[in-house]
Amino acid sequence: MPEALPPIRSDLYAIFILLGAIQGVFLCYFFIINSRGKQFPNIFLGLLLLSMSLIMTDVWLGYTNYMFRVIWLVDSTEPVNLLLAPLTFLYIKTSINQQLKKSDLAHFSPFLVYFIYMCILIYPQSPEFKYNNNLGAFHPEMQRIAADVYGERWMFFLKRHLTDMTFISILFYDIATFIFLNKAFKKEGLSFFTLEKTSLSWYRKLHLQLLILVIVFFIVRLSFPHDLGDHIIAAFISLIIYTISISVFSKSMFFHETNVKTIKKYEKSSLTTELQNNTLRKLEEVMTAEKPFLDPGFSLPILAKRLGISTHHLSQILNEELGQSFFDFLAAYRITEAQKLLISEENNYIKIEEIAQMVGYNSKSAFNTAFRKITGSTPSEFKKQSVK
Repeated sequence: MPEALPPIRSDLYAIFILLGAIQGVFLCYFFIINSRGKQFPNIFLGLLLLSMSLIMTDVWLGYTNYMFRVIWLVDSTEPVNLLLAPLTFLYIKTSINQQLKKSDLAHFSPFLVYFIYMCILIYPQSPEFKYNNNLGAFHPEMQRIAADVYGERWMFFLKRHLTDMTFISILFYDIATFIFLNKAFKKEGLSFFTLEKTSLSWYRKLHLQLLILVIVFFIVRLSFPHDLGDHIIAAFISLIIYTISISVFSKSMFFHETNVKTIKKYEKSSLTTELQNNTLRKLEEVMTAEKPFLDPGFSLPILAKRLGISTHHLSQILNEELGQSFFDFLAAYRITEAQKLLISEENNYIKIEEIAQMVGYNSKSAFNTAFRKITGSTPSEFKKQSVK
């Protein structure tokens, strides 16, 4: 290994990226500790922040030239590039749907395949090989050294195209997230581009940050050869982490409940006190007598139509008068009905999965999550306690 190494670089980029990485690790610990067992959204967000921190640390080491002091770490975080977009998508999806399917784990397949590939072909390579890789990324002007390399040239195809795979992954998931969020907004009777603050606003903001990351990634790769512009991408990722930090410290939507009960400020609303009182009375009558919430397809627009009111006004009433989003309002009625069924002796023979379907849930996991969120226990635990 050469004795003369490039000097350590320390500037605003280096400080900004390092502090962002440290903040990301801190937030990761905070989210996972507060995940309370099976709260998948917080776990996914924590892992997303950890992934960002690992990538930024790798870039920081290369940018500052500290990587020459820990040459064995060169390329160590490459598989993590394929985790950013899937983790963002799964965080948003599980936050809104309140469930995780086994099929969702398939989103981690590209990461696992590339990780295994790295373990077989790249990680065991010689220090000289890694030294040359570091030069190729951050110091293409420096002369390479002789290195023992095992493997045929074609075997390095995936590594040579990691940048392309990362770009495609982020772009693909950005499109998938937009489609998913657009459907969620429509389900609440709102436009994706609405200026109203809803429980979905935070997820839309995170999605837009991912979209901007795609643009930044594309521009940097066109403007800089090799990895010489990675510090700009890392700085933008740091900015995302700082944004999340501000949201956390301003006591937004985290750690207490996944779906925030945001009280909207309808300053220009045409909702009158009389219409509001009549709607609240009629709402109670419809939900109690007709039990429309038992229908799995029950939605805000359907309820608004049944009450003869706009979805905008109904959403305002739920938020301002009841302090609930539609999803929380719906879950409260469904879980109350489920509790009645669980303690009824006539229903002892009915499985919990069937009770979940009877009260409007299509999956047992979503039912269990909502039940625990409202009652503090699982349906099985609640049933056992009621027998005692």
